[in-house]
Amino acid sequence: MQTAQLLKYDKNFKLVVKDMPIPKPNDNEVLVKVKAAAVNPVDMLIGTGSVKLIQDYAMPTIMGNELSGIVESVGANVKGFKVGDEIYSRLPLEKIGAFTEYAAIDYHAVAIKPANLDFVHSAAVPLTGLTAYQGLTEELDAQPGQSVMIPGGSGSFGQMAIPIAKQMGLTVMVSGNARSEQSAKDMGVEQYFDYRKQNYWEHLKSVDYVIDTIGKKEFDHELQILKPNGRILSLIMGPNRRFAQGRNLGFVKTTMFSIAGNKIDKQAKKADAEYHFIFVRSDGDQLKKITKIVEENNIEPAVDPTEFKLADINDALDFVANGHPKGKVVIRF
Repeated sequence: MQTAQLLKYDKNFKLVVKDMPIPKPNDNEVLVKVKAAAVNPVDMLIGTGSVKLIQDYAMPTIMGNELSGIVESVGANVKGFKVGDEIYSRLPLEKIGAFTEYAAIDYHAVAIKPANLDFVHSAAVPLTGLTAYQGLTEELDAQPGQSVMIPGGSGSFGQMAIPIAKQMGLTVMVSGNARSEQSAKDMGVEQYFDYRKQNYWEHLKSVDYVIDTIGKKEFDHELQILKPNGRILSLIMGPNRRFAQGRNLGFVKTTMFSIAGNKIDKQAKKADAEYHFIFVRSDGDQLKKITKIVEENNIEPAVDPTEFKLADINDALDFVANGHPKGKVVIRF
């Protein structure tokens, strides 16, 4: 089978397409014939070694974090899956490997794909869906009747986060581009700010939660709208002491993340806010809940129309990093 492998961490890394034997699943794994695999910014972070303190990989390693495909065989302990099932997955962080023709995946990380989506669109859901779900339910511990603002929420993350937040009983506000306003409102957004016409921070105050999808340049504005003791969750600004302690990363890593996140934590504390960072993990049970939300809301994630094969993996990575994709970039098998 063909695989796309990382041979070493490098700021200018390139993946190498190599032949490998088809893996034999262990007792807790399903063997999946991969139909589509999405390319994500996290792939760049892994390849450059930027997140090796969170998760370090033995080299060479097959890259890729989310996929869809068909179950080819099941291990002795596998429950709930059979040969022929159409599935999708955010692969376990310690054993990624979506850029391959066949993948052996722990069945606890797998769910039946949404019935309303094909393989290509299904591959674009797990990472974003789980980020939204874990961010709202675990990191923010959001409760019904509370409010959340998502700056830059008109993209693929907002597409999943908005219906999840609405199902949880939250009031949702979003800023984004003009063309996405109607679809966001159709999903139940109470206030939508066209970023070219309105500054959301001039209109909002006392918001319970902010989910940051933009980064440091937006941080001051995000803190400005939070109520006292409000929480801000960033998908991209980086880990801090809380992140390390929550994952029991040990003294050395906790110290390093404390230093790395010190400036952000100080800014948040000055604004009487709590800063959180998320690095999403696999969870098949949560993915089942996301499947239901996708089906009930007939969500179809945006996928860039450019067709990439496994041989084009480095072009696909470059497109994600430096191009302007119109949705998720997907490798088709």
